[in-house]
Amino acid sequence: MVEKKKKAAAPKKQTAQQASHKGPVVHGPSLLTEHDIYLFKEGSHSRLYEKLGSHLLTVDNVAGVLFAVWAPNAEQVSVMGDFNGWNNGSHHLAARWDGSGIWEGFVPGLGNGSLYKYHVVSHHKGYRVDKGDPYAFVWELSHKTGSASVVWDLAHEWCDQLWMKDRHQANALDAPMSVYEMHFGSWRRVPEDGNRSLNYREMAEWLPGYLKDTGFTHVEFMPVMEHPFFGSWGYQVTGYFAPTSRFGTPQDFMLLIDRLHQEGVGVILDWVPSHFPSDEHGLAYFDGTHLYEHEDPRKGFHPDWNSYIFNYDRHEVRSFLLSSALFWMDRYHVDGLRIDAVASMLYLDYGRKHGEWIPNKYGGKENLEAIAFLRKMNEEVYRVFPDTQIIAEESTAWPMVSRPVFVGGLGFGMKWNMGWMHDTLSYFSLEPVHRKYHQGQLTFSIWYAFTENFMLALSHDEVVHGKGSLMNKMPGDDWQKFANMRLLMGYLYAHPGKKLFFMGAEFGQWREWNHDASVDWHLLDYAPHAGLRRWIQHLNILYRGEKAMHELDFDGAGFEWVDFGDADNSVITFLRKGRSPRDEVLVACNFTPVPRHNYRVGVTSAGFWREILNSDAPEYGGSGQGNFGGLVATPVSSHGKYHSLSLTLPPLGMVVFKRQE
Repeated sequence: MVEKKKKAAAPKKQTAQQASHKGPVVHGPSLLTEHDIYLFKEGSHSRLYEKLGSHLLTVDNVAGVLFAVWAPNAEQVSVMGDFNGWNNGSHHLAARWDGSGIWEGFVPGLGNGSLYKYHVVSHHKGYRVDKGDPYAFVWELSHKTGSASVVWDLAHEWCDQLWMKDRHQANALDAPMSVYEMHFGSWRRVPEDGNRSLNYREMAEWLPGYLKDTGFTHVEFMPVMEHPFFGSWGYQVTGYFAPTSRFGTPQDFMLLIDRLHQEGVGVILDWVPSHFPSDEHGLAYFDGTHLYEHEDPRKGFHPDWNSYIFNYDRHEVRSFLLSSALFWMDRYHVDGLRIDAVASMLYLDYGRKHGEWIPNKYGGKENLEAIAFLRKMNEEVYRVFPDTQIIAEESTAWPMVSRPVFVGGLGFGMKWNMGWMHDTLSYFSLEPVHRKYHQGQLTFSIWYAFTENFMLALSHDEVVHGKGSLMNKMPGDDWQKFANMRLLMGYLYAHPGKKLFFMGAEFGQWREWNHDASVDWHLLDYAPHAGLRRWIQHLNILYRGEKAMHELDFDGAGFEWVDFGDADNSVITFLRKGRSPRDEVLVACNFTPVPRHNYRVGVTSAGFWREILNSDAPEYGGSGQGNFGGLVATPVSSHGKYHSLSLTLPPLGMVVFKRQE
């Protein structure tokens, strides 16, 4: 039997009074237990934000700040800030005795709002660098301090108890989920004040009411985590535990989330565990070695984005990312995370040419360590916060992304349906006269619609980099563009899957998105744009109110083709179903500007079928063609049904019917 080595005795802790005679830093106080260190080294610690970073603390009746930072290859670490004139030699931290690589120290007298950085002297070639705190709750974006970290108390009196109590219903897979994606800095600006962006508190006055009025169930913010370069849209993150200070304090951001919840709107945050920027004050080369990133550039550097890739094989890095994911749910009450660029994590050859990547131990291109991390993250989030959702932006055919880990899946709740997006936008960009030759682009998605829990996303990526706005993708004159846009949105809401589209699309912005400019709100003064927004409002009402439109989004029993083969007329008809047969609705779409009169469609039962929505109604800007509020099914067989309706299909229009009880 092998005898376990006895642990070395921990150094005797000093009191603040004892230490005050020896220097400005008290060595001894710690928030870390032996169990914390064990979990940290194992890669399974999910609450490191409670242990590392800077924390307001009182030691022996002396108030101050406890600092703790992981820098295992450092020879010396000190903390400097506005409290010591940014002197990197006066406040040295002490390395823990347990070999964890964590440096700690308590500085008496510091309070909320103190600015600081870590000065790291590396064992490696005498490398010296000033670093921000990876676990900081606030970063100051200032040329004067060079992006200093800020000591901050995250206390907030939440008023969203009703939402939190019932949010499992709003975030359930059988619930309606209509997501408004937005970039915080360019949603609405203040031209009379230098064209600045709204801050968090101003946004709390505008956004919740707008989303509630338009009918969205959730909002998704492009990354609000701290990032040095505004033009990265937030996808080059340095502060994985800090909302950007461009728009206010953590409490200001909490207030915004609080207000959204009080209006019944869920909050999803974009989160980026795939890569991070090379800024000197950030994570890169943190202690003079490749600590957070993989050392080999074939695995540790992203050629497409000129950024570093996390070393998912390192246990402490996994604990860092795991803690960041849970942090936003814990401290900010967010309802979900959308994980950016999952494909770049899954594939070792992503964005690389032959010879520029290293195969895994089996000779394959799958990143086994990243896969293990994603599975662990999803398991942990759903264990601790089962009433939230984790959504993957995954652009390949990787199987079982949104299936549980215990059956071999990655464990996500949902996955963006990029195939549907590409095929649908390609189809809608065609002149209607040519659409009959491409009907398969429209109908192919149903073949795989239930292989994953899909979210149908028309995101910011489709309206930048010269791609133009959604409106400008539509063919025809202005009337036809608006009609096509209404039809596109109607088809989005009627198709199985949860819904997401980017700000500005709800009223038909003409301009391509520009992160330095506001959305063109003045367009709502014009009837066609106001009509399109009204259409979105009513689509949201229909989607949320009719169980058939959302209850079985991820179940093949919720969809049935009536006819997908009428390519000559560019018409598709289908049924959406709920768990009860009484919830069934009929959807008919005409993708040409030619109205179809006396168009026969088979239905499942006799009786009066009420027309509950028509995209060609005048209130939306349409021509007013329709079915006078509904039709009585006649005993004429069609499409394998014993009864049928003789419809008027409006030009470039969608009509929805439900049998009247």
